[in-house]
Amino acid sequence: MADCPSLERNLQDCTCTYEPCARKGKCCECIAYHRKSGEAPGCLFPKVIERTYDRSLRNLARVVSGQ
Repeated sequence: MADCPSLERNLQDCTCTYEPCARKGKCCECIAYHRKSGEAPGCLFPKVIERTYDRSLRNLARVVSGQ
């Protein structure tokens, strides 16, 4: 993909804790990658849940519903 014009701003707000991630701050690439994998990006989860790396849609639904 092309260079991200918002990379520096995105990195300020990126909550992903997976450090070797090549898509960190490149939201379009991150969303496309996780969608293709049947997952949600880490930024949709609270930090404590994001650190578990369980990006499943089932886990997202559980978090959003408060269960």
